[in-house]
Amino acid sequence: MNTQRDYDKEIKDTKEHKYAYNFDFDVMHPFMLKSFQPFFRDGNLLELGSFKGDFTRRLTPHFTDITCVEASTEAIGLAKKELGDKVKFVHGLFEEVDLPGRYDNVILTHVLEHLDDPIAVLRRINQEWLSDTGRLFLVCPNANAPSRQIAVKMGLITHNHAITPAEKEHGHRITYTLDTLERDARAAGLRVVHRSGIFFKALANFQWDRLLQTDIISKEYLEGCFQLGQVYPDLCSSIFLMCEKGK
Repeated sequence: MNTQRDYDKEIKDTKEHKYAYNFDFDVMHPFMLKSFQPFFRDGNLLELGSFKGDFTRRLTPHFTDITCVEASTEAIGLAKKELGDKVKFVHGLFEEVDLPGRYDNVILTHVLEHLDDPIAVLRRINQEWLSDTGRLFLVCPNANAPSRQIAVKMGLITHNHAITPAEKEHGHRITYTLDTLERDARAAGLRVVHRSGIFFKALANFQWDRLLQTDIISKEYLEGCFQLGQVYPDLCSSIFLMCEKGK
């Protein structure tokens, strides 16, 4: 294990920034699943980076064979309490872990930006973990999200791709855009089949959390933001690539 990083510490909320917001759990997770479903393969599923199992729980109605790899022992403990024996958990680093087989679906959501060598992990997915007809569902926060561009204009961050001090505390190493995410996927040998964005977003996560406690935002408005994201993927909260095994 990498002794230079404390993965239990990285998932802790800081004074100025949460690791995950209600916006992530209540808005982004359902829309991520909605984006993935048309592309799911029959068979098993590997989730790389399950955190506390919140998104994993949404996957359990769709798959009976789920394996999760997570670097934080604390997160695995909380996920096991939530999911019990519905999911097989493996504690380890993606760079080092040995997995027993190949998978028809691999989920990597809001994780790649935390990795020290993202291309190496994507290469392992392509060469070792994807089945011949398997699919990778890759999602990362978007540097060009309007909320982030507004923060630049406000002087809160220096440029779209910047890593803020709070993000650094949570283990962020890079901030992706569609072109740089596809660059790394291709460098790892993956074949990019579908590219899109998930949820048009002009407000910061903490602002969304406040709004979601009111009656200002309707389900129809959320759906509208999701659909608009299909039109303007580069202006979404997150960017999404669906990849297949490359030669």
